[in-house]
Parts: sequence; structure tokens; C-alpha cells
Amino acid sequence: MTRTRDQDACPGALTVHQAADGALVRIRLPGGMIAPSQLATLADIAEQFGSPAMELTSRGNIQIRAVTDTAGAAAAMAEAGLVPSPTHERARNIVASPLSGRSGGVCDIRPLVTDLDHAIQADPALAGLPGRFWFSLDDGRGDVSGIDADAGVHARDDGTCALLLAGRDTGVRLGTDDAVATLIEVARRFVDIRGKAWRITELDDHTALLAGLPADARPGATWPPTVTPPIGWIEQRDGLVALGAGVPLGVLQARVARFLAAIEAPLVITPWRSVLVCDVQEGIADTSLRVLAPLGLVFDEHSPWLRVSACTGSPGCARSVTDVRTDAAEAARNTAPADGGGPRRDVHRHFVGCERACGSPPIGDVLVAGEDGYRLRITPP
Repeated sequence: MTRTRDQDACPGALTVHQAADGALVRIRLPGGMIAPSQLATLADIAEQFGSPAMELTSRGNIQIRAVTDTAGAAAAMAEAGLVPSPTHERARNIVASPLSGRSGGVCDIRPLVTDLDHAIQADPALAGLPGRFWFSLDDGRGDVSGIDADAGVHARDDGTCALLLAGRDTGVRLGTDDAVATLIEVARRFVDIRGKAWRITELDDHTALLAGLPADARPGATWPPTVTPPIGWIEQRDGLVALGAGVPLGVLQARVARFLAAIEAPLVITPWRSVLVCDVQEGIADTSLRVLAPLGLVFDEHSPWLRVSACTGSPGCARSVTDVRTDAAEAARNTAPADGGGPRRDVHRHFVGCERACGSPPIGDVLVAGEDGYRLRITPP
């Protein structure tokens, strides 16, 4: 794919995108991890400076729309520790297995999240990474290796990690201690050769990214994408509880965010636009469920809200021909076939307002709005 401009316009906490409904800022959360006090701060910022309807993204980040005072919002975020590096804040794109170290997986990937984040910020060259380039750290369960991040590692049972490019196993095997340094080197090489490419998939040849890294195994393996978040009551290996809360259409109201923060437990924003409340004692978890469920958060893994999503749509996006979120919400509430029975009931449905199909999941039906309703987008095999 040939790009027409050298740098993408991906928003950040300091790099503002002017949307149809005003300034939009996106706060990077490496591994989706956020302290309760930080989430409370974002709720305050959203209500004071912008829209209280905060958006969770498919990279485990949070964005705030219609910001009226970008300088004030940036200062508040920086004070809360959400902008540790002004030069690298858009490069801190790291997704990781959300339950790692607590439930499942072959190892605890969380230390690598911290180490990789620090290494990105410490490398001046990586300030030149496009805002769409991202890293994945999978603890072996395969939940984030299938999202086709640009560069990642996948933990293996034998204690090594597989190096991934664009979600595909390169055949390179790494010790855990070498994972961060290798990912940084791959990212640095990408900056050197990328030209106008934003993503590794846009390069004609990946050879330069792997030069000097011996392939010890057969390359080419991939992982199926995960589209459903961890939901409900999740027993942790330490006897505590994690609560997986689905967020309908990924829109987290500031008021609800404050209730989540009030539990005073570690929080993780997942790549499936949901929230994990971690390390909670059983009694507190039970009380929290009783409070959070009536607020609209989803704790039933069979909820239809987990099978629909949408782009921003109107009025937030000038390209959209309709309010797709309203239509997606209606689809979640209505079990009757929509638009002549085209979309299937047993797959995820993503409603979009134009051909760009922003935020489309890797599998499922993408429904494109038009003057005559929605049509099923057909992608090439």
C-alpha cells in the first residue's frame, strides 16, 4: 500500500485529532493497565473538558472526545502520570494478555510490559514510530497473538518466546530476557526503512527486520483472533477474584468509571473494549457485581452486547452517513433479523458509517451504512 503522507495522524494525549465533534485525545495504556486513581482522573477530565462518554479502543487505550481545553486536559493527564514521555507518548502501543499472572497462561508477561514501555521511551529513534505501530506480548494462551500486531512475542511451554511479525511466527526463538531488546531492535529497524509505511504489513520485504536473528523453528504459524473478552467472575490463582466487565459498544461513561475506580483495585482495559477489575477479595467482588451490573456493565458471557460493536459514526465522524451506535444498540436489543435477514445471528456484527470501516474486528460481519440501509461488506479472501 502506498501512503500519500509521511506520518499518520493517529491521535495521542498531546497530538490532538480534530473530529466532527471537536478535539479528540487518546491516552496510551501499555498492557491496558491503569490505576484506579488514574481512571478517576480521566473521568474528571472527560466531564470537565470534554464528553463524559469515554471510548475504549481495540488496543486497550482510552480516548476522550469533544475536548474544549486540550492544554488543561494534557496538564491533568501528565500530573496523573499518564504522559510519562511527551516525545514518545504515541509510540507506547503495547497490548498484552490481560489476565497474565493472575489466571491462565504459561508465564507472567506483566514485567515485560513495564520493561518494554521503559525501553521505548529511552530510545530517541523510537519517537519516530508511527502512532499505528504496535507491540504484542502474549503469555502463551494466544489471546493477543491473533490481533496481528506489528512486532510481538508469544510465550512457549519450553520457556522461550516466539518472535512474531504482523501476527506471524518468524521462526526466531528468544529467551524471555532477550524479548524486549529484540522487539526494540525490530522497531528501530522499521523506523530506518519504513519510508512512508505505517505498519510492518505495508513493507514489501521483512528481511531487514530479521537480519542476524537465526530462525530456529519453522516460520509461518498464526493464531486465531480472539473477539470475546474475559467476562464475569474469574478465579485468580492467588485466591482473589477478577471481574470481567463488558462495556456496551466500548463507551464508558465517566460516572461508571468512577464506580470502577472506587473499588480501589488494579484495572486493565482489554483489546476487546472491556474492563478487568483485578485482585479483589470475594466479598468485595460480590458487592461490586451488585453495584456495577445495574450501571450497564455486562457480566454475562452470553450477552448480545458482546456480539455487536460500532465505529464512532455520526455525529462524531464527518464521514459517517448515520448514527451507527444507535443502530448497533438496537441490534443488540432486537433478536429479529435486520435488513432482510442478511447479517447472521451467530457471529459478531460491526456497524460502520462509511467504507473505511474503522475498528472492524478480524472476524465477523461488517455492516456498512448507506442511503438504503446496511449492506454486508465482503472482504477479499
